[in-house]
Amino acid sequence: MKPRLVLVLGDQLSDDLSALRAADKDRDVVVMAEVMAEAEYVPHHPQKIALVLASMRKFAAHLRKDGWTVAYTQLDDTDNAGSIPGELLRRAEGYEADEILYTTPGEWRLIAALEDVPLRMTEHPDDRFLCSREWFAQWAEGRKELRMEWFYREMRRDTGLLMEGDDPAGGQWNYDADNRKPAKGDAAPPKPLTFDPDEVVTDVLDLVDAKFGNNFGTLRPFGYATTRDQALKALDHFITHALPRFGDYQDAMLTGEGTMWHAVISPYLNIGLLDPLEVCQRAEAAYQAGKAPLNAVEGFIRQIIGWREFVRGIYFLEGPDYPTRNALKHARALPPLYWGVETRMACLSQVVAQTRDTAYAHHIQRLMVTGNFALLAGVDPAEVHEWYLSVYADAFEWVEAPNTVGMSQFADGGVVASKPYVSSGNYIAKMSDYCTGCAYDVKAKMGKDACPFNLLYWQFIDRHRERFEGNQRMRMIYRNWDGRDADDRKQILSEAEDCLARLDAGDPV
Repeated sequence: MKPRLVLVLGDQLSDDLSALRAADKDRDVVVMAEVMAEAEYVPHHPQKIALVLASMRKFAAHLRKDGWTVAYTQLDDTDNAGSIPGELLRRAEGYEADEILYTTPGEWRLIAALEDVPLRMTEHPDDRFLCSREWFAQWAEGRKELRMEWFYREMRRDTGLLMEGDDPAGGQWNYDADNRKPAKGDAAPPKPLTFDPDEVVTDVLDLVDAKFGNNFGTLRPFGYATTRDQALKALDHFITHALPRFGDYQDAMLTGEGTMWHAVISPYLNIGLLDPLEVCQRAEAAYQAGKAPLNAVEGFIRQIIGWREFVRGIYFLEGPDYPTRNALKHARALPPLYWGVETRMACLSQVVAQTRDTAYAHHIQRLMVTGNFALLAGVDPAEVHEWYLSVYADAFEWVEAPNTVGMSQFADGGVVASKPYVSSGNYIAKMSDYCTGCAYDVKAKMGKDACPFNLLYWQFIDRHRERFEGNQRMRMIYRNWDGRDADDRKQILSEAEDCLARLDAGDPV
């Protein structure tokens, strides 16, 4: 009997992977491959590449120890075919195999590539998520609006997490109103658990440095978990040291504190080292033991069984063209400041530098600093999408595209969000200390010292009046704008255009 090949991708590092469950350990051969096609389709952050490659190598060793035959190709192997389909064909010839078992990839790009492989391809659904693609499609059918809150309540009922019979724990579904506190200057967030590179990681770091040393991003120090055991330790560290205050300060930002009280486990969830249900159950257990308050645990669980599952559903529901949408017809090139070129804006300087050094930023830094500015400036959402997909260790298209194209840039026209997430500098000043010492005055609405967020906010509101004036959640904004002195409005719009012209010219802003 011929062996079958079992494909395991770099974001499928789970013992419970459906393709592995369908395989025969005594007969079949696991195929894993580090290929340039996956490393180069966007200019990935070096730490992201290192995380995936090191984790792949250790997972392959784990499978071998468990009795699997593993055909593993390293990036610098001379026989490397350079792509996943190429490696499957090469291994099929070598093992005289004519059938491939695989778990559905998380990106349309790879789904299409595997469909073109001229072998018998047996697909198994990726059931590591709590909501199947089919269930989400049924939930979405016939709804005028797809809103995460209603989906989240269904997920709570389905999983039983934070439920007391048929009712939510504490009597409320959502404690978001309690989770918007700005961090005080004397706050001291705990640092996430990091891990010193071992021999496998060191070898990968050297390889990544040699091949991707010119990519945006600092490679060392590297401290990400690269095994399931390490990822579980990182999770436990978060639950013990950060979860109790996570709820209060999940939207807060402080200079020099890139992680705040966030878990920094999304890379491990997204490559398969952690299971979403086990993560939520551990957080729920902390609440039940009186070690973390309900607002913190509910907010954390909502990010996983609510938002994470919701955006995956959106990605597959909307189809392969979703990442290319541009409802607002924005066309400006991504400003060089996103790649580390000088900016006088302290908030953007802080978040971009942190992204460069760690391949991480938490959700408010992404949404309300880098994303907000790109949307206000009218940057082409395809370029914004590629930037986020490139620079963050947890960025895979199924999760990144709806967060960027939908939530951040409103490029899907309102599929994900009911209104664009834009704000003036006031929001950043309220939720952070970034504005202290900035070259601009966040309180100045116009003039040479005016914060660019203030100028561009009103210019955005003005230029998109036709689309958003009738939006119930934005009517007050338009009344405020129309109530401004006509000369002030003219000056603000003129200064905003000057700011955009400097961006286009590559001048520091």
